[in-house]
Amino acid sequence: MSVVYSASGSLGVSWLDTAGPPLVWVIVLSFVFMECALIIGLFLPGDSLLFAAGVVLATHGADANAWLLSVAALVVAVVGNQVGYYIGRHTGTRFIARRGGRVLNRGNLDRARAFLDRKGFFAIVAARWIPWVRTLAPLIAGAARMDPRRFLVATTLGGLLWVPTLVLLGYYGAGLLDVLPWLKTAMVWISVAFFVGGTGYGIVRYRQEMRRPVDDGRETDDDPELRRAA
Repeated sequence: MSVVYSASGSLGVSWLDTAGPPLVWVIVLSFVFMECALIIGLFLPGDSLLFAAGVVLATHGADANAWLLSVAALVVAVVGNQVGYYIGRHTGTRFIARRGGRVLNRGNLDRARAFLDRKGFFAIVAARWIPWVRTLAPLIAGAARMDPRRFLVATTLGGLLWVPTLVLLGYYGAGLLDVLPWLKTAMVWISVAFFVGGTGYGIVRYRQEMRRPVDDGRETDDDPELRRAA
Protein backbone atom coordinates (compact mmCIF):
# COMPACT_ATOMS: atom_id res chain seq x y z
CA MET A 1 0.00 0.00 0.00
CA SER A 2 2.76 2.44 0.87
CA VAL A 3 4.40 1.69 -2.48
CA VAL A 4 1.21 2.65 -4.27
CA TYR A 5 0.87 5.84 -2.24
CA SER A 6 4.46 6.94 -2.77
CA ALA A 7 4.17 6.28 -6.49
CA SER A 8 0.99 8.33 -6.72
CA GLY A 9 2.59 11.18 -4.80
CA SER A 10 5.65 11.28 -7.03
CA LEU A 11 3.49 11.33 -10.13
CA GLY A 12 1.19 14.15 -9.14
CA VAL A 13 -1.89 12.44 -7.71
CA SER A 14 -1.04 12.52 -4.00
CA TRP A 15 -4.36 14.30 -3.39
CA LEU A 16 -5.99 10.90 -3.99
CA ASP A 17 -4.34 9.57 -0.83
CA THR A 18 -6.66 11.64 1.37
CA ALA A 19 -9.57 12.44 -0.94
CA GLY A 20 -9.78 9.01 -2.56
CA PRO A 21 -12.33 6.38 -1.50
CA PRO A 22 -14.70 8.61 0.56
CA LEU A 23 -14.91 11.19 -2.23
CA VAL A 24 -15.38 8.48 -4.84
CA TRP A 25 -18.26 6.98 -2.85
CA VAL A 26 -20.05 10.32 -2.46
CA ILE A 27 -19.69 11.26 -6.12
CA VAL A 28 -20.58 7.86 -7.54
CA LEU A 29 -23.66 7.23 -5.39
CA SER A 30 -25.09 10.72 -5.88
CA PHE A 31 -24.50 10.75 -9.63
CA VAL A 32 -25.82 7.22 -10.15
CA PHE A 33 -29.02 8.16 -8.32
CA MET A 34 -29.48 11.31 -10.40
CA GLU A 35 -28.83 9.49 -13.65
CA CYS A 36 -31.31 6.74 -12.83
CA ALA A 37 -34.07 8.87 -11.27
CA LEU A 38 -33.98 12.43 -12.63
CA ILE A 39 -33.99 14.07 -16.05
CA ILE A 40 -30.68 15.81 -15.38
CA GLY A 41 -29.18 12.31 -15.41
CA LEU A 42 -29.62 12.29 -19.19
CA PHE A 43 -26.65 14.63 -19.38
CA LEU A 44 -24.33 13.03 -16.82
CA PRO A 45 -21.42 10.74 -17.81
CA GLY A 46 -22.59 7.66 -15.91
CA ASP A 47 -20.61 4.99 -17.74
CA SER A 48 -17.33 6.89 -17.62
CA LEU A 49 -17.97 7.79 -13.96
CA LEU A 50 -18.25 4.15 -12.90
CA PHE A 51 -15.13 3.22 -14.85
CA ALA A 52 -13.22 6.22 -13.48
CA ALA A 53 -14.26 5.28 -9.93
CA GLY A 54 -12.64 1.89 -10.36
CA VAL A 55 -9.48 3.47 -11.76
CA VAL A 56 -9.18 5.93 -8.86
CA LEU A 57 -9.77 3.21 -6.28
CA ALA A 58 -7.01 1.18 -7.92
CA THR A 59 -4.50 3.84 -6.85
CA HIS A 60 -5.25 2.76 -3.25
CA GLY A 61 -5.23 -0.97 -3.84
CA ALA A 62 -8.70 -0.89 -2.27
CA ASP A 63 -10.14 -4.25 -3.34
CA ALA A 64 -12.83 -4.25 -0.65
CA ASN A 65 -13.82 -0.66 -1.50
CA ALA A 66 -14.21 -1.51 -5.18
CA TRP A 67 -16.49 -4.48 -4.46
CA LEU A 68 -18.49 -2.68 -1.76
CA LEU A 69 -18.92 0.36 -3.99
CA SER A 70 -20.17 -1.91 -6.77
CA VAL A 71 -22.83 -3.33 -4.46
CA ALA A 72 -23.81 0.07 -3.03
CA ALA A 73 -24.00 1.71 -6.47
CA LEU A 74 -26.09 -1.21 -7.72
CA VAL A 75 -28.59 -0.68 -4.90
CA VAL A 76 -28.69 3.07 -5.55
CA ALA A 77 -29.18 2.46 -9.30
CA VAL A 78 -32.17 0.19 -8.59
CA VAL A 79 -33.65 2.64 -6.06
CA GLY A 80 -33.12 5.50 -8.51
CA ASN A 81 -34.96 3.67 -11.26
CA GLN A 82 -37.80 2.90 -8.85
CA VAL A 83 -38.08 6.62 -8.10
CA GLY A 84 -38.11 7.37 -11.83
CA TYR A 85 -40.75 4.69 -12.37
CA TYR A 86 -43.11 6.19 -9.78
CA ILE A 87 -42.51 9.72 -11.06
CA GLY A 88 -43.57 8.51 -14.50
CA ARG A 89 -46.51 6.60 -13.04
CA HIS A 90 -47.87 9.72 -11.33
CA THR A 91 -46.91 12.48 -13.78
CA GLY A 92 -46.48 10.77 -17.13
CA THR A 93 -43.89 12.11 -19.60
CA ARG A 94 -45.77 15.15 -20.89
CA PHE A 95 -43.39 17.65 -19.27
CA ILE A 96 -40.16 16.04 -20.48
CA ALA A 97 -39.95 16.96 -24.17
CA ARG A 98 -38.80 20.46 -25.08
CA ARG A 99 -39.74 22.25 -28.29
CA GLY A 100 -36.56 22.45 -30.34
CA GLY A 101 -34.58 20.46 -27.78
CA ARG A 102 -31.53 18.65 -29.08
CA VAL A 103 -31.84 15.81 -26.53
CA LEU A 104 -35.10 16.36 -24.65
CA ASN A 105 -37.31 16.30 -27.72
CA ARG A 106 -40.44 14.48 -28.78
CA GLY A 107 -38.53 12.36 -31.29
CA ASN A 108 -36.12 10.94 -28.71
CA LEU A 109 -38.97 10.33 -26.30
CA ASP A 110 -40.94 8.47 -28.97
CA ARG A 111 -37.86 6.43 -29.96
CA ALA A 112 -37.31 5.39 -26.35
CA ARG A 113 -40.99 4.50 -26.03
CA ALA A 114 -40.84 2.46 -29.26
CA PHE A 115 -37.77 0.61 -27.96
CA LEU A 116 -39.64 -0.41 -24.82
CA ASP A 117 -42.68 -1.24 -26.94
CA ARG A 118 -40.71 -3.69 -29.10
CA LYS A 119 -38.58 -5.32 -26.41
CA GLY A 120 -40.66 -5.00 -23.23
CA PHE A 121 -38.93 -6.63 -20.24
CA PHE A 122 -35.57 -6.98 -21.98
CA ALA A 123 -35.61 -3.32 -23.01
CA ILE A 124 -35.41 -2.33 -19.33
CA VAL A 125 -32.45 -4.69 -18.89
CA ALA A 126 -30.66 -3.41 -22.00
CA ALA A 127 -31.47 0.25 -21.27
CA ARG A 128 -28.72 0.33 -18.62
CA TRP A 129 -26.19 0.36 -21.46
CA ILE A 130 -27.90 3.06 -23.56
CA PRO A 131 -27.15 6.43 -21.89
CA TRP A 132 -30.20 8.54 -22.73
CA VAL A 133 -32.61 5.59 -22.72
CA ARG A 134 -31.28 4.62 -19.27
CA THR A 135 -32.86 7.75 -17.78
CA LEU A 136 -36.05 7.83 -19.86
CA ALA A 137 -36.93 4.12 -19.57
CA PRO A 138 -38.15 4.19 -15.93
CA LEU A 139 -40.33 7.25 -16.58
CA ILE A 140 -41.87 5.70 -19.68
CA ALA A 141 -42.37 2.31 -18.00
CA GLY A 142 -44.10 4.01 -15.06
CA ALA A 143 -46.28 6.14 -17.32
CA ALA A 144 -47.26 3.01 -19.27
CA ARG A 145 -48.14 1.18 -16.02
CA MET A 146 -45.65 -1.63 -16.57
CA ASP A 147 -46.12 -4.23 -13.84
CA PRO A 148 -44.00 -2.90 -10.95
CA ARG A 149 -42.63 -6.30 -9.99
CA ARG A 150 -41.55 -7.06 -13.55
CA PHE A 151 -39.95 -3.64 -13.75
CA LEU A 152 -38.08 -4.21 -10.48
CA VAL A 153 -36.72 -7.56 -11.66
CA ALA A 154 -35.70 -6.12 -15.04
CA THR A 155 -34.02 -3.02 -13.67
CA THR A 156 -32.19 -5.06 -11.00
CA LEU A 157 -30.90 -7.49 -13.60
CA GLY A 158 -29.82 -4.61 -15.82
CA GLY A 159 -28.08 -2.88 -12.93
CA LEU A 160 -26.26 -6.08 -12.01
CA LEU A 161 -24.86 -6.29 -15.52
CA TRP A 162 -23.99 -2.57 -15.62
CA VAL A 163 -22.59 -1.23 -12.33
CA PRO A 164 -20.15 -3.94 -11.14
CA THR A 165 -18.93 -4.54 -14.70
CA LEU A 166 -17.73 -0.97 -15.20
CA VAL A 167 -16.39 -0.35 -11.67
CA LEU A 168 -14.44 -3.61 -11.55
CA LEU A 169 -13.25 -3.26 -15.15
CA GLY A 170 -11.75 0.12 -14.24
CA TYR A 171 -10.31 -1.20 -10.98
CA TYR A 172 -8.66 -4.37 -12.25
CA GLY A 173 -7.75 -2.80 -15.60
CA ALA A 174 -5.81 -0.07 -13.81
CA GLY A 175 -4.34 -2.63 -11.42
CA LEU A 176 -2.71 -4.42 -14.34
CA LEU A 177 -0.66 -1.27 -14.92
CA ASP A 178 1.14 -1.40 -11.55
CA VAL A 179 4.33 -2.28 -13.40
CA LEU A 180 3.98 0.97 -15.39
CA PRO A 181 3.12 3.58 -12.73
CA TRP A 182 3.37 6.52 -15.16
CA LEU A 183 0.79 4.91 -17.45
CA LYS A 184 -1.46 4.11 -14.48
CA THR A 185 -1.27 7.73 -13.33
CA ALA A 186 -2.05 8.94 -16.85
CA MET A 187 -5.08 6.66 -16.85
CA VAL A 188 -6.24 8.20 -13.55
CA TRP A 189 -5.85 11.74 -14.84
CA ILE A 190 -7.62 10.96 -18.12
CA SER A 191 -10.50 9.29 -16.27
CA VAL A 192 -10.91 12.18 -13.82
CA ALA A 193 -10.61 14.81 -16.57
CA PHE A 194 -13.17 13.02 -18.73
CA PHE A 195 -15.59 12.82 -15.82
CA VAL A 196 -15.16 16.48 -14.80
CA GLY A 197 -15.36 17.72 -18.38
CA GLY A 198 -18.34 15.52 -19.15
CA THR A 199 -20.19 16.68 -16.05
CA GLY A 200 -19.56 20.35 -16.79
CA TYR A 201 -20.68 19.94 -20.38
CA GLY A 202 -23.73 17.96 -19.27
CA ILE A 203 -24.85 20.65 -16.82
CA VAL A 204 -24.54 23.32 -19.52
CA ARG A 205 -26.53 21.19 -21.96
CA TYR A 206 -29.20 20.51 -19.33
CA ARG A 207 -29.66 24.20 -18.62
CA GLN A 208 -29.90 24.95 -22.33
CA GLU A 209 -32.56 22.27 -22.82
CA MET A 210 -34.63 23.29 -19.81
CA ARG A 211 -34.82 26.90 -21.01
CA ARG A 212 -36.80 25.75 -24.03
CA PRO A 213 -40.62 25.62 -23.84
CA VAL A 214 -42.37 22.33 -23.10
CA ASP A 215 -43.50 20.45 -26.20
CA ASP A 216 -47.12 19.73 -25.35
CA GLY A 217 -47.69 17.35 -28.24
CA ARG A 218 -50.18 14.52 -28.08
CA GLU A 219 -49.55 12.37 -25.00
CA THR A 220 -49.18 8.65 -25.71
CA ASP A 221 -48.19 7.33 -22.30
CA ASP A 222 -51.24 5.06 -22.20
CA ASP A 223 -50.36 3.32 -25.49
CA PRO A 224 -51.93 -0.16 -25.24
CA GLU A 225 -49.11 -1.66 -27.32
CA LEU A 226 -46.56 -0.57 -24.74
CA ARG A 227 -48.74 -1.97 -21.97
CA ARG A 228 -48.87 -5.34 -23.75
CA ALA A 229 -45.10 -5.32 -24.25
CA ALA A 230 -44.59 -4.53 -20.57
